Amino acid sequence: MALKPETRKDEIIQTAAKLFKEKGYSAVTMRDLATAMGIKAASLYNHINSKQEILKAIIISIAEDFTNGMDIIIKSKDSNISKLENIVALHVNIAANNTNGMASLNNDWMHLEDQLSHYLQLRNEYESNFLNIIKEGIAALEIKDKNPEIIMFSMLTTLRSLYLWIPKKEDLDATNLAQNLSEVLIGGINI
Repeated sequence: MALKPETRKDEIIQTAAKLFKEKGYSAVTMRDLATAMGIKAASLYNHINSKQEILKAIIISIAEDFTNGMDIIIKSKDSNISKLENIVALHVNIAANNTNGMASLNNDWMHLEDQLSHYLQLRNEYESNFLNIIKEGIAALEIKDKNPEIIMFSMLTTLRSLYLWIPKKEDLDATNLAQNLSEVLIGGINI
């Protein structure tokens, strides 16, 4: 399957994500974005309506990627440990492919306006599915009988911060990283 060519709008969104990561959503202006793109601010509006539209495009698309990945994982017949390993791999792959967007997802989600409730619904469903996998793993005697919320929080805290660490790794091997993270994060709860 060929990748679709990047449109000017995609280029604007990618540039904005980088600026949002560097300065924070609130500090970035449309003029900053236009300067980074090497175009006049008025030209931006031929492709995008607002900074808010850009933020929505970044965060909602990533949240939907996580939701779609989780849907595949929960529908699989894999063991709960394998499902957790697949969640780790999902986070590594999304973070490795979009570190700037992950920064917005983690740091700027509260600036979503009309899409905030949609985003929170996606996040809550994701966390609920994650927690259910852990609880099912405990019930199936695959996972140590420890507080499932603490297990999930411990894993998610690490996984959500990957975007900070991954860019420092020029020779990143996502498969190897996912495997190593699984050993560390899941090894401690595996029976």
